[in-house]
Amino acid sequence: MASWRVEGQYMETCNCTYLCPCISSNLTARPTEGDCKVAIAMKIEKGEKDGVKLDGLSFIVLMHSPKAMGEGNITVGLIIDQRATDKQAEAISAIATGAAGGPMAALGPLVGRVAGVEKRPISFEIDGVKRMVKAGELIDQACEGVPGPARAGEPIYLDNTCHPVNPRLALAKATRSSIHAFGIHWDDTSETRNGHFAPFAWAG
Repeated sequence: MASWRVEGQYMETCNCTYLCPCISSNLTARPTEGDCKVAIAMKIEKGEKDGVKLDGLSFIVLMHSPKAMGEGNITVGLIIDQRATDKQAEAISAIATGAAGGPMAALGPLVGRVAGVEKRPISFEIDGVKRMVKAGELIDQACEGVPGPARAGEPIYLDNTCHPVNPRLALAKATRSSIHAFGIHWDDTSETRNGHFAPFAWAG
């Protein structure tokens, strides 16, 4: 039996112009700006680890890759929902960093530096194909799904990817990105940058 499980909703924006080449190249392509800055936001709707309930809490994994992600030397920082108790924060940290196994563990060999952990109030809002996340003064990001032609109200999807959150991702464009944490800085409102969202279900 798994010692932990979490499920919920995820979204991200990054500094690559749409469509980010990282996912479609299995992390081997050069990011469009030369480096990659990305904030991966996760809202746990239901979950627990070793008996510690995690329902309703959110966290954000912030990453900076100086080159193609597959080349490694990625800087990683973690922002945890301020409402989390010490035990909940410890559980989320283990899951988010891959220390407890699960999908994020695969990124371990690519991480060059762990920049630290911060706690902030996190809001994660969903409105149709729009996603919005704020974490205090550190993160303010939003994206909107790129509409697909087959079914009204549904975005285009990219499937069978190497993304650790979900192999099937909705394609989206960032409508705003403000990242200022762990020495990583990025601001954009051009609506030309990349975004993704998807449900997730992890266990370890």
